[in-house]
Amino acid sequence: MLKRHRIQFPKSESSSLNQDEAYFYLQEQDQQRKIRFHDYDKIYNVQGLYEQIFYDRLKCNSPEKVATVLEASLKQTDDNLSELRVLDFGAGNGMMGEELKKHGVSRLIGVDIIPEAYTATVRDRPGLYDAYYVEDFTQLSLEQKENIASWQCDCMVTVAALGFGDIPTMAFIEAFNIITEQGWIAFNIKETFFDAADESGFSRLIRELIFSSYLDVYHIERYRHRLSIEGEPLYYFTIAGRKNADIPVEFLTSRNLVN
Repeated sequence: MLKRHRIQFPKSESSSLNQDEAYFYLQEQDQQRKIRFHDYDKIYNVQGLYEQIFYDRLKCNSPEKVATVLEASLKQTDDNLSELRVLDFGAGNGMMGEELKKHGVSRLIGVDIIPEAYTATVRDRPGLYDAYYVEDFTQLSLEQKENIASWQCDCMVTVAALGFGDIPTMAFIEAFNIITEQGWIAFNIKETFFDAADESGFSRLIRELIFSSYLDVYHIERYRHRLSIEGEPLYYFTIAGRKNADIPVEFLTSRNLVN
């Protein structure tokens, strides 16, 4: 049984913080550490802390939701989820991978930029992935790219990792382009990223991509991603679709989407 950690959410000023600025306190013996929700390296280093905060306390259900939406999209075709070779992009400590394994996916390849994510996965979910790469997808060498592409992944999933600077626009495009043609794409984004007033590169990329010829959207759904520190629902959209072609650099530069 995993150790329960002593965590405390701030009682004041938290409502004025942006989602990526939220933090908590972790009590460790005689000291208290302040950790931001997006300090994933620090969180992954403490076994069970990520699950306790985001799944036990804040009731995150995004892995289950994205997997369900992906499966519903596949049912509109002759494809089967159990036959997919999935690239779990921004895999973290394997929460989404674990959900996909319940559906019996054929191959599961994890990718994350921080080594602590890989270490936590090996520690907590050994053998979950057929391979797990710690790579910066904005800096992939040709050899690294060919190595990952050799798995011939025909699906990419990305959960709770987009739009806050965790995954740059170019990294997302690189992963998208590694997926085979007619492969599947499933991800989630904060609901405000669909707002035309949001001029961030990633928000504009998603809006452009949805209406482009590069992706056929099969399913878009608004749902409760998790609770905030104050107990208020945080809503996301989950999107699933089929890739038609690689996204060329010209698509990005012509719309000033490179970041």
